[in-house]
Amino acid sequence: MTHTTTSPAVPDPARKVRLVLWILLGVIVAAGVIWYSVFTAAKQAPPAPQPAADAQLVREDSHRVTTPAAEKAQLVEFLDFECESCRAAQPLVEELKNEFGDRITFVNRYFPLPGHRNSGTAALAVEAAAQQGKYEQMYTKMFDTQPQWGERQDSQAPLFRTFAQELGLDLAKYDAAVADEKTIDRIRKDVADGKALGVTGTPTFFLNGQKLTLSTEEDFRQKLTDAAK
Repeated sequence: MTHTTTSPAVPDPARKVRLVLWILLGVIVAAGVIWYSVFTAAKQAPPAPQPAADAQLVREDSHRVTTPAAEKAQLVEFLDFECESCRAAQPLVEELKNEFGDRITFVNRYFPLPGHRNSGTAALAVEAAAQQGKYEQMYTKMFDTQPQWGERQDSQAPLFRTFAQELGLDLAKYDAAVADEKTIDRIRKDVADGKALGVTGTPTFFLNGQKLTLSTEEDFRQKLTDAAK
């Protein structure tokens, strides 16, 4: 993520954030068995993981955040809203969406990790918002406010409900979606697919079905450039 220049080096906050991102990506380690029972209200035993043969990288209901007229490639991200690396990656991912979104379909999938108390609850809130057409708005809200609620040990569900209100959602429908087992299963399915596909940390990216190993921003951008030709 260095840029050739003849002028004296000047600290760049954006570059610092990206440096932190790549450092964090380099040290991500699996935190044990994936957190299927991600919601404190879920008292049932989680469903057994799908066999790898049944895993799907992209499902019909997966969230496609770009819709190119002529798709050249797909980039799938498994993410966790409480993950600091995911939050650090978001500005870069947004840049890449703007740059390649007319040729590459960007797909987001939920992958709350076991060490994050409220990541599953956040995913549930985002999915409930998605059912009212506000997926990207709630997605952005979660990352923008992560320093406010991340790493808390008490449930942040009431705070997430205020986010829904701020976004103008029908709160009765939001509450019903949050309580609906189908919404929970929707997130569990993403987690099960991710685990079967070898995802152990977040963010994890797949480009045209291949799991990416990334070292720099330039490497990431070049891979997308090659795929978008």
